[in-house]
Amino acid sequence: MDEAHLAVAFVGEEEIRRLNHEHRGLDSPTDVLAFPVDELSASAGPRELGDVVVCPEHTTDLTEAVVHGVLHLCGYDHERDSGEMLDLQRQVMTGLRHG
Repeated sequence: MDEAHLAVAFVGEEEIRRLNHEHRGLDSPTDVLAFPVDELSASAGPRELGDVVVCPEHTTDLTEAVVHGVLHLCGYDHERDSGEMLDLQRQVMTGLRHG
């Protein structure tokens, strides 16, 4: 994949709570949610990855929250893998800090 698009939105506590409840069945605010749009396909044009929604009030590091959401859009799932996603997240953050 040479090119992809995604959107990042920053929302308040009530909006992230509403989205978390609507999409995950959890009636509580969270730091970041990811909403994938495209599956890998052979369609022409850039891939549309989806949306990352971040609640700054529940996030200690905005950059890390965005990276976390983008990894979810790329298909990673820390709730189901053996630590690969969070390892990759740490590597990305290290690269961004020292890059």
